[in-house]
Amino acid sequence: MGKSEGHAENWHGHVTALTVAPEYRRLGLAAKLMNVLEEISENRFCFFVDLFVRVSNQVAVDMYKRLGYSVYRRVIEYYSGDPDEDAFDMRKALSRDVEKRSVQPLAHPVRPEDLE
Repeated sequence: MGKSEGHAENWHGHVTALTVAPEYRRLGLAAKLMNVLEEISENRFCFFVDLFVRVSNQVAVDMYKRLGYSVYRRVIEYYSGDPDEDAFDMRKALSRDVEKRSVQPLAHPVRPEDLE
């Protein structure tokens, strides 16, 4: 589901993938899984947790917002397809990021090759 990566103030938990089968959705399972990853990230002294989600996936974007995540930046053509699709890089600051610098949104979109 996730991992810790980065260095210095970019040390963070990252959601690699989160999927719940349709028949088990709306039971709070995704929120529980996210809470576990956030706890592990806190224990590993991460500054934030991040994830990428398709801009068109409004259900997921809304769920992550309810869990305290915000859009940090838009990544142009992050997902390949026909057509390619942009992603939101969504983040949630953890307790180590006292000043919440990791979640201050960027004013402009970036390309995948510009990601740290």
